[in-house]
Amino acid sequence: MLQELCLKDFENSAGTVQDIYLSFQQFGQDSKTAPVVLINHALTGNSQITGKLGWWTNIVGPEKSIDTEKFSILAFNIPGNGFNGKKEHLIDNYKEFTLADIAKIQALALQQLKIEKLFAIIGGSIGGALAWELAALKPDLAENIIPIATDYKATDWVLANCKVQEQILNNSNSPVKDARMHAMTFYRTPQSLSKKFNRTKEEVKPCYKVEGWLQYHGDKLEERFQLASYKLMNHLLTTIDISKGSENYLEEAKKIEGNIHIVTVNSDWFFLADENWDTYVNLSLVKNNVSIHEIRSIHGHDAFLIEASQLARFLKPVFGSINKEAETRTKLETKIFNTQANENWSVSNSQVGI
Repeated sequence: MLQELCLKDFENSAGTVQDIYLSFQQFGQDSKTAPVVLINHALTGNSQITGKLGWWTNIVGPEKSIDTEKFSILAFNIPGNGFNGKKEHLIDNYKEFTLADIAKIQALALQQLKIEKLFAIIGGSIGGALAWELAALKPDLAENIIPIATDYKATDWVLANCKVQEQILNNSNSPVKDARMHAMTFYRTPQSLSKKFNRTKEEVKPCYKVEGWLQYHGDKLEERFQLASYKLMNHLLTTIDISKGSENYLEEAKKIEGNIHIVTVNSDWFFLADENWDTYVNLSLVKNNVSIHEIRSIHGHDAFLIEASQLARFLKPVFGSINKEAETRTKLETKIFNTQANENWSVSNSQVGI
């Protein structure tokens, strides 16, 4: 069920004060009794992370890597992404917002929901960048930070692609459709498209299958996504910067207290693997609890959605640790109980002897 809260008089980076409406969904266990996992969606994603229409059902669900039988799962919609269907909640002044503002909004929402600690923050693409931003804002908030197929800064390459997207969104007769078609070409790789289509042609339409595939993705997004939402999300991509403009990214990252598990994709043409490896090497020199995993795939940026088995293998030690903690706690409680029982038995016997 989609829930909603209002953050009154929020001040964004530009100094504008306005009410922010934040919709969200919760899955799995009660957040008061189970470890809480915050999952951030990607650019055209939303809070429907699991279930019949969920975009991450291979990872989130009963007995999945992020087990809804053990965890309380929280998913916020980035304000203005349009998932709640209320046009009045779209953000017209989107260029005044940064991804750091969205992190502040999430932090205020967690406070309103009385969630003081997270077991993990996880997300892919811009959702992973938002995980970086929230962890930098609240260094002691989460035990585990898992940014997937992303970076803690917008590189020149990301800025360049976002600029092309902006031009399409502002000048095309079919802006959402055309921008989506362009985006799909850097979410995948030439090898991925060759394997999938191999220059085959449509049986009915006079075009190559790869052309039909691009048209399909453009049409589908146009049906469900608002132009204002696409402009907002594309703009937020350009504002990724945990250094707050200082470019001292490592200084900010090393303040994060939780375990950082970077997941990169070897063929990612958007957030490059080399950039992530540089981050890992440099950050591990100043912070002990940092790890990196690399998804091996021909599918590029979208591999974080496609290669579920590889990602599940990386996530298992992180989310499986909750079972070990529970097992240890149970053993300890059993030991204490047995000790107390033995003491009571001894006392009882000594009293009988008297």
